[in-house]
Amino acid sequence: MTRAELEERVRARREQFEEANEKITARTGRNLVSAIAIGLGLGLIMLFSLIFLKVLFFIFVGILVCITSAELVGALKRSGRHVPLIPTVVSGAAVAVAAFYFGEAGQWLTLLGGALFVCVWRLAQLVSPSHRGGVVAVLRDLSSGIFVQVYVVFLGSIAILLAAKPSGQFWVLAFMLVVICVDTGAYVTGLNFGKHPMAPRISPKKTWEGFAGAAGLALIAGVVLGVFMLDRPWWFGLILGAVITATATFGDLAESLLKRDMGIKDMSTWLPGHGGFLDRLDSMLPSAAAAYVLFIVFR
Repeated sequence: MTRAELEERVRARREQFEEANEKITARTGRNLVSAIAIGLGLGLIMLFSLIFLKVLFFIFVGILVCITSAELVGALKRSGRHVPLIPTVVSGAAVAVAAFYFGEAGQWLTLLGGALFVCVWRLAQLVSPSHRGGVVAVLRDLSSGIFVQVYVVFLGSIAILLAAKPSGQFWVLAFMLVVICVDTGAYVTGLNFGKHPMAPRISPKKTWEGFAGAAGLALIAGVVLGVFMLDRPWWFGLILGAVITATATFGDLAESLLKRDMGIKDMSTWLPGHGGFLDRLDSMLPSAAAAYVLFIVFR
């Protein structure tokens, strides 16, 4: 084979791959190559930090909480809601630290203090003419600030809270792997067999066939991880898989509804193939809370 023939074959294969990737992107709304690369990168960082040093996981998740909070503040601003950025990020960092070092009590007290800090900051901004508005607008801003604290800061810090428990890092790793299985099962099954939309007004690309594939793969992963990683009976794995399937799907749909309400397609463009950090973590946030409850009940 000559060099010219080899180059022609490589060019043809690349064009075929790009064409297939464009079709997948048009059907699912994701750039497959970028999505896989970003997902693997985040996953490897999570895995390394959980296995070798918990404090690295705390730092990484704390940074993610701050970035995702800032991202959601920016998205809310584009939709006409003004949430002060600085106190939101400061609160996110403080709650992450409190959750890791002081447990549930520290997390709750710091969260309440952070929410109050955000609200007071927003009210103090009313002295500036550029930040003034009607009563309804200000109340909407205050409620949006509290929402960011609950949705991102509180749910995100639960993963830190769980990881800080004895053997909690394995529970964090297990629920994250099940969430990945939910996303993968829904993606592959929905792409190949999806015909019946699950919630067409909220997320037109989600199908019942994809949900079935997600549930099946999650149940298998739950049993395997429950038995071999968490040292639980096989039936606990079924509970783990079913619960995480429900929370991951709910988180995905809830974030889609939120974006629909704000009139945006992605939270940001910071992660190629995923949109923003919250677009990647929407399934993880409520699943962290579910995994923490399962840990408390079944440990």
